[in-house]
Amino acid sequence: MLWEEQPTNSEIATPDDIVDLQFSIECRELPVDHAQDLCTALHAALPWLAGDDRVGVHQIHVAASQNGWERPLPGSGQLLVLSKRTKLTLRIPLDRLEAVQTLTGSCLDVGGYPMKIGASKTRPLSRLGTIFSRYVVSNVDDDEEVFLECMAAELASMQIRIKKALCGIPHRVEAHGGPLLTRSLLLADLKPDDSINLQRAGLGSHRKLGCGVFIPHKGIDPVRKPADDAAG
Repeated sequence: MLWEEQPTNSEIATPDDIVDLQFSIECRELPVDHAQDLCTALHAALPWLAGDDRVGVHQIHVAASQNGWERPLPGSGQLLVLSKRTKLTLRIPLDRLEAVQTLTGSCLDVGGYPMKIGASKTRPLSRLGTIFSRYVVSNVDDDEEVFLECMAAELASMQIRIKKALCGIPHRVEAHGGPLLTRSLLLADLKPDDSINLQRAGLGSHRKLGCGVFIPHKGIDPVRKPADDAAG
């Protein structure tokens, strides 16, 4: 008799060659559509960043609503109000850790908004089987069904088979080459090693604009509603 148990989460080592590096920041406000400005500021501070495709940059998000304040919609031209707990997070290979930590003490110019960079700490990737990306680049003509089929095919090429997937409505991310059409994507019931590998590799293009960067998600609530704080 052949009896092969599925490994538990505790039996699967989380690789430490890719980590999230979180910086405390002092920044009162940022434009809602700040991805390109943040990318430009980071490239100015770390010129080598443009040539390292392993690096991803998390867009900065805040609570969808708090104390009567509601997060402005993308494209509204309004500003995000940042709290003292807001972090700047980069997904980096461990061999770039010291180079990225040199950001501490600097002040980035993010589209005219100063962002002072404080101390940092590393956070390992998650073994959770439900992960979420707020922005995955889509073709302009893709409808929801076509988008999911394309994502399934791309993941299959990475030897990752998906069982459950939900996508959100289209959203444009401003970029130097023109706006990118994206959708949010939630994947559930992934094997722990598939989840980790996808977080390590990302999905699609423009990861320095926050696209295709996956984070752990604590549930499978619909991603059509505002997802700014849906991910844990």
